[in-house]
Amino acid sequence: MATYNVPHLLLSLLVFLLTFSSLFEFSYTNAISIHDFLRQNGLPGGLFPKEVKSYTISETGLLEVYLESPCLAKFDTMAYYESVVRGNLTYGGLTGVEGFSQEELFLWLPVLDIILDDPLSGIILFDIGLAHKQLSLSLFEDPPDCAPSLSGNHGFGE
Repeated sequence: MATYNVPHLLLSLLVFLLTFSSLFEFSYTNAISIHDFLRQNGLPGGLFPKEVKSYTISETGLLEVYLESPCLAKFDTMAYYESVVRGNLTYGGLTGVEGFSQEELFLWLPVLDIILDDPLSGIILFDIGLAHKQLSLSLFEDPPDCAPSLSGNHGFGE
């Protein structure tokens, strides 16, 4: 008859599961809209257009937003969204953004970070590499409509 040390067995199983699960990065698809999800995380709901198909958020905070196709939207300037936009989500911020650009003086500049330090200020900060652009939060209250665009075209030649 074999005897088992139950606490030792459970501890070994737990260590195995934790080790095994750390080899994979899990993503969660949420049931709420991306716009409500952003609001719950201290950002305005209108950062992404109405045409968002789905999104995932990983355990590490990587947010991936999937659109039907690349598209152009208008805030105070034109904005270009690729089919997938990625960034690291923290409360009040989206950093390391990929797949989102803004037009500045006839140039398309990538949006690197979006930071909302103080919601009472009414200002949201967009880091576009060459500058930090302060925009009114009111521009991002509601999700914009987004016109289809050819990938990489950014509206030129259409």
